[in-house]
Amino acid sequence: MLNRSSYNEEVCRWDVFEIQYNGQDDNDAYIKSYIKGRFTGKFEEKTVDGFYDGEGKFIIRFMPSFEGEYTFHVQSSFFDAADTGSFMVKAPKKENHGPVRVHNTYHFAYEDGTPYYSIGTTCYVWHLQTDEMIEKTYELLESAGFNKIRFCVFPKHYAYNLNEPRDYPYAGKPMDSCVLSVENFNSYNGRAEGNEWNYMQFNPSYFRHIESCILRLQALGVEADLILMHPYDRWGFSCMDREADDLYLTYVTARLSAFRNVWWSLANEYDLMQAKSLKDWEHFADLICRQDPYLHLRSIHNCVHFYDYTRPWVTHCSIQRQDLYKSAEFVQEWRRHYKKPVVLDEIAYEGNIQYGWGNITAMEMVRRFWETACRGGYAGHGETYLNEEDILWWSHGGKLIGESYKRFSFLHEILCETPGYGLKPYERTSWDEVCAVPEEIGANGSYYLYYYSFMQPAFREFNITDTKEYEVYIIDTWEMTKTKVGIRSGKFKLILPGKQFIAVMLKAVQQK
Repeated sequence: MLNRSSYNEEVCRWDVFEIQYNGQDDNDAYIKSYIKGRFTGKFEEKTVDGFYDGEGKFIIRFMPSFEGEYTFHVQSSFFDAADTGSFMVKAPKKENHGPVRVHNTYHFAYEDGTPYYSIGTTCYVWHLQTDEMIEKTYELLESAGFNKIRFCVFPKHYAYNLNEPRDYPYAGKPMDSCVLSVENFNSYNGRAEGNEWNYMQFNPSYFRHIESCILRLQALGVEADLILMHPYDRWGFSCMDREADDLYLTYVTARLSAFRNVWWSLANEYDLMQAKSLKDWEHFADLICRQDPYLHLRSIHNCVHFYDYTRPWVTHCSIQRQDLYKSAEFVQEWRRHYKKPVVLDEIAYEGNIQYGWGNITAMEMVRRFWETACRGGYAGHGETYLNEEDILWWSHGGKLIGESYKRFSFLHEILCETPGYGLKPYERTSWDEVCAVPEEIGANGSYYLYYYSFMQPAFREFNITDTKEYEVYIIDTWEMTKTKVGIRSGKFKLILPGKQFIAVMLKAVQQK
């Protein structure tokens, strides 16, 4: 029989309500025991799985979507009878807008209706570094302007990331340590010999640490885009059998789905995971859809071959570029084909390492962000500069030494000026410029955002066919300046700086 510990009788909307039960320590509880709760409020009823947290502790979590009184009805393989009770849900705090959802087909908004413009970064195993390094990552995130970070649940083995992680997800031990280098790391990819893991017994401290990271990100206003599987592995986690995979995904969703800032990415570069088939991925997606009662955002990331993002379980496209040079330039085509938000989670990284995906300039990174935004999508950042310590943000976190990240808050401010929710490419503009207008039909004709990328016109001629007057701004996307040059209407000529990375904004003058 389990004994219930005390719980908070009040919780804010979209925060985590948690009940803990204490019983006998049993390492087999991950597979032979269950705990499940039904939570009922005036406007919703959800059934959620709990999980075993080791040391005799069973936990069940719930994220309420409405205010008011809720009741709970918890059953377990250890209960003689169901445990019941009630709690109150208060209004959310000012910074709590709820989970991010797809809005208006191609964009995102928090559940309370606040627009969400994704400014993401990739930092694969920042959470598996030392406490000191993790704190540096938080400090950077607090000021950098990112509102999403992609990272792995499992440890990662790849170039410039060859150290052992701080902890492991399963009971057991890794193979004997060996000296690895950038030159020989591929020979160990996927190696499982010498590892001794019990895939039926999780290491709760590993997952508690991930939870603490998710909550710290939440406090910073950052979404946690969790990569559930990946091929860069020397511990054997990428080639577990179906039983172990299912237990892992069920456990992770039970532990983490109640956190409002979670996104699910089934895999990073799914097409490199030779032990998994298309049927496997569809099975995993079905499992997550069933196990996550809050329907968090879901996607899967490619290396070479795109997944079929038209699949109904996919909420948005998570894309790695397929062309050496072009990425943002395809956003319009992907929008038309998939009819979902397009997130370019990997458009190459600012840096100077030997790989073609990790050595673009800061200016090119910023250009790709602006180009993507004006074509109706969202871009992702990463940084891979060589340094004496071999600590690269893209994998370890810590600090950024590049220049692109300093300019993303400015882009976010511009995006927040969009009438309605999000931008779309203006198909009727002339062939030699990129122009964005609001996605909402009712907002069209009130706002135009032109972007001239690596071109450097000395002037442009505009011909606005309606009778509105527009405030005209010249934006230097690199220097982060926005200069009002007056009010114009109809046909007019605009003198420009004659340099690269300039944008022009037209905002309809509000009638008094």
